Amino acid sequence: MKKIIITIFYSCVILSGFSQDFAKNMASAKSSYSSGKLEDARFAMEQLLSDLDAAIGKEILKMLPAQMGSLKTNAADDNVTGSSAGFTAGLYVHRTYGTTPKVAALEIVNNSPLMNSIGAILNTPLMGGMMKNENQKVLKVQGYKSLLTKNLDSDTGKTNYELQMPLNNTLVTLKLDDTNEAEITGFANTIPLSKIAQVAQ
Repeated sequence: MKKIIITIFYSCVILSGFSQDFAKNMASAKSSYSSGKLEDARFAMEQLLSDLDAAIGKEILKMLPAQMGSLKTNAADDNVTGSSAGFTAGLYVHRTYGTTPKVAALEIVNNSPLMNSIGAILNTPLMGGMMKNENQKVLKVQGYKSLLTKNLDSDTGKTNYELQMPLNNTLVTLKLDDTNEAEITGFANTIPLSKIAQVAQ
């Protein structure tokens, strides 16, 4: 019950921020549907959902930490869309922290095409054993099963990590250059995963 109330609250906050566009797209969808223009009705509904995803993305950006360790947010690089950057329809949020050579990149993607393969590794021991390699490790971050992948950059000789954290139908991915397991998991623990899961679903 508490989750439902929180979800309704966040939905109301988000909807109030773009109610004019919401009403316009809804009216367009209804009008097109009533006129038998089903393709136009579908387009208006897709636009409505895209606008909703973008509004949710902006709310998620507000929840993210201002910095991770000593790495500060690069607000100019923030990117929020309602189209998952060309994958499937849904939410896409991107934020970076720090500057070269030490950069952390955070992505939040709803309905990510990677969810199935990551889910297989995390939830099916036999399948996971066949699919993962020696540079992958399953661990828990804030109670969520996650996949940590270690990558050695042959050009620089530095070790980079990628941490993928599935939250229901949303994938949170944190990439960090020139790091170690303790640092990336420490950074991941500053991300409000349960709040993101509630808002993004």
